Amino acid sequence: MTQPERETQPDPETGTAGARGAQDTGRPAQDTGRPARDAGRPARDASRLAQFEEQRGRLWAIAYRIMGTVTDADDAVQEAWLRWQALPDEQPVASPRGFLTTVVSRICYDLLGSARARRETYVGPWLPEPLLDGSGGRLPLGAAGAVSPGSAGGPGGPEDRVTLDESVGMALLTVLERLTPAERTAFILHDVFAVPFPEVAEAVGRTPESVRQLASRARKRVRAEAPRRTVDRAEHRRTVEAFLSAVMGGDFDALLSVLDPEIVWRSDGGGKVSTARRPVLGREKVARYVRGLVTRGAQRAGLRVALAEVNGATGLVFVDPAGKQSGVFAFTVHAGQITEVDAVINPDKLGHLDLGLHLPLDLPLDLGPDSGPDSGPDSGPDGF
Repeated sequence: MTQPERETQPDPETGTAGARGAQDTGRPAQDTGRPARDAGRPARDASRLAQFEEQRGRLWAIAYRIMGTVTDADDAVQEAWLRWQALPDEQPVASPRGFLTTVVSRICYDLLGSARARRETYVGPWLPEPLLDGSGGRLPLGAAGAVSPGSAGGPGGPEDRVTLDESVGMALLTVLERLTPAERTAFILHDVFAVPFPEVAEAVGRTPESVRQLASRARKRVRAEAPRRTVDRAEHRRTVEAFLSAVMGGDFDALLSVLDPEIVWRSDGGGKVSTARRPVLGREKVARYVRGLVTRGAQRAGLRVALAEVNGATGLVFVDPAGKQSGVFAFTVHAGQITEVDAVINPDKLGHLDLGLHLPLDLPLDLGPDSGPDSGPDSGPDGF
């Protein structure tokens, strides 16, 4: 009886048909080319990693300014790295800087649409996640290639540019929340990082002329709605120090003198911490609100408060050692008075910070004899 012929099947590695028993005979010849093809991969991978690391700080700075959150900025940069790593070797990138800028900006632009929808249902004011300079910060606020105060070029010269320090300030980031995703992306890329309009157009899927108009609309709105602020860092620090001194000393008149008549106090507790769910407006109301906060804070033994660099300018951090509450305060100062305070109390927005590194001393709260609790609008018993 004749034996049945063995079924021929495609070789799983070569894809060619042949008897199963004959597959092994072709393998050495097929495998000999692999070491040669892979020999250069470690060097290419190392080169690609070095190129990405050279741009990482700039990419993160762009992502944070577009998104306003540390977590989203981290995710965008990580996704940009995965896409960069996955590029085929046969297609070298002429400008890694330009390519990666476009990629991370597009990622952020896509993320921002869904993020805005979530923020519309947020409990109370939504504020950006704060950054602290120095030992508690995440990454440098600056980045190579960003516009410096004296740089030329741009829409109408250096006066139309937004400097890197300005663009990371809590007050301006809050204004940027009112822009559309396309306007915000175009504004950050062009007016802050001097990205040409054709490259901005690739990031947002528009024409160069369209993104030029987007940036122009955003620029006008920022000019109209951005708060007045001093550019003198020493004046800013002195004003915040005067605020802290008045609060710690229980000097209500001194507190009033350092507050602008039209001051706005915003608190972000996100529904996780009891806080004022509407902005507190005006000097008298803010002063009473602060006095009430301090009164409640004095009831917590060992509450620590200290100055810190918050998003590029002097602010305050506080920590309740009992672990009940912590927060970061950013200030906007003009003409020696505080015009805005942004208080981030939501613990979900502080998890990336080690606030204890900024609190070397306990600062006792010395309230005046006339101090008393006075909570702000819609705040709970421990509201900030």
